[in-house]
This record gives sequence, C-alpha cells and structure tokens, in this order.
Amino acid sequence: MSINIAAIRDLLLPGLMNVTGQYRQIERQWSRVFKTAQSNMQLERTVQARYLPMAVLKFEGGPTSFDNNAGERFVYNMEPVEVGLGYAITRKAIDDNLYASQFMPTNLGLNKSFSEYWEVEAAGIFNNATTYNANLGGDGVALLSTAHPYDYGTWANTTSTQMNLNEASLTTGMKSVRKNFVDEAGLKVRARARTLCVPVDLEDVAIRLTKTELRPGTGNNDVNAILSLSGGLPGGYMVFDYFTSAYAWFLKTDIEGLIHLQRIAYETDMFCDFITDNLLVKGYERAGFFYNDPRCMWGQTPTS
Repeated sequence: MSINIAAIRDLLLPGLMNVTGQYRQIERQWSRVFKTAQSNMQLERTVQARYLPMAVLKFEGGPTSFDNNAGERFVYNMEPVEVGLGYAITRKAIDDNLYASQFMPTNLGLNKSFSEYWEVEAAGIFNNATTYNANLGGDGVALLSTAHPYDYGTWANTTSTQMNLNEASLTTGMKSVRKNFVDEAGLKVRARARTLCVPVDLEDVAIRLTKTELRPGTGNNDVNAILSLSGGLPGGYMVFDYFTSAYAWFLKTDIEGLIHLQRIAYETDMFCDFITDNLLVKGYERAGFFYNDPRCMWGQTPTS
C-alpha cells in the first residue's frame, strides 16, 4: 500500500509549527575496526596457509631436516548479501503536502535505514563471536575459542573462564595476544592489542582504564601500565552502540582480519509509475561483514 493522504493528514493543513521524527544519525562505527575491500565476484575466498616451522639443529656431517608440509589449511568464504528498501507515495500526497521541505517525499531516510542495517551486521561479528558459523569461519571453531587448531595443537583468543573488564583482565588480554598467538606452523606471530571495543555499559570502565595516568582503581602512585604495556592501546577505546551484551568486551589486534566486503555501493533510484502516478523510491546495496583470521581479535563474553 502506498503512502497516501490519509497517512500524512496533518501535513495537508496549514498551521503546523514543526514536523518532528527525524533525528541525528549515529556516526559510523564499524569503519574503525573493519577494513574495506572491493568484491568482484559472487563469492570471495581467502586461504589460511601454513608456512615453514622453526629451523632444526643440524649436527656435523648429518642431514638437513626437510619439512614439506607447507600449504593451505583453512578456507574462509565471504559472500556479500543484497539489502534493499523502498516505498511508494501517491501523487496526491506529494502535491498536497504543505511541508515538503520537512517531510520530503523523495527522502524519507533511506540512507539512515541502510546505515543502521550495516552497523547491526558489523556488530554481529562481535555479538556472535562465540558461535561457530560455517558460512563465515574456516577453522571449524568460533571466532573466539580456546581451541583454534594449528599443525601441532591449538591456540586461544579467549579464556576458559570469562572475565569482566578490569585492570587485571585487560592486561591479561594484552599479554595473551603477544604471548600465545602462533601461526599454522606454531611460530610466534608479532601480534599486539590495539583497540579496546566495549558496549555502552562499559564505557565508564574503559575511560578509567585507558585515560588515567596512574594505576586505575587504587590509591597507589604506580603508573598506569595499560598505557605502555606491549605498546599500549594506540587505538584507545571505542564504544559500539550495537553490541547486545552489557558485559562482553574485545581487543582488536594489529592483525588484519575483520573485513567489510563491498560488492555494490549504496545506490538509490526512483521513478513515477505511468499507470498509478505513484512515486516509487528504493535503495540497494550489496556488501557484508566477515573475518578471515581469528588472530584479529581477543575477547571476553561474561554474562554478568
């Protein structure tokens, strides 16, 4: 059913002081942690490869050890989704609207609707980080797991007992990223925590942990080690309005792995239907949010 004069009855009459309902849009948040890549195919794939392991001690006159196990290990699939939204408005509703500058029939907030959708989708990578999705994950476990496989065992980007955000848990996470991340051959990788990602409910905690010069939450005159530990958190903290948990928090590392895949950029179109004279307006975009390396994140998902 089209938007007709009954739907905008008061906009047909003089004397309105104002038309409300349009609000400021939340600034784009996902772009601080996701890297945008252009997609040219229906399905994009990345392969996690295994390179050579640590060198082996060679004895005099003895043979050199050979390792021929290099090759692909895990495949991550990324398939952009189609998103669309539109509306129809009658000719009479357009012609008789006395407040077109405030309730513009050609712009009822399509861009905001699309922006909101993508923020929710991006936050979903974090919100569902403990649930394995075979359409996204490549190594057979969830994005946050204590058992990411590599050739000689497993590595972890979370803990078996989940921790609330505080000084001790934050420094534990920063150290874990540096100490425990390995490649598929078991070699340590150069990984550092760079940005603390929190829900609205933890912003005050994040401020105290990352903004104070002295040790937070104590009367001691110690320096705040968080600011310098393993290079500190140069990305500071950021708040995601679309996180669904009030307690979960995450460390974005300096390893690229969170991907915003753009297939078709946001576009709009409109035309007037010849038969009905209705104006049809629609938007379209094809994109998606994915990850292709769980080393991009370390996180905690406590429930209280």
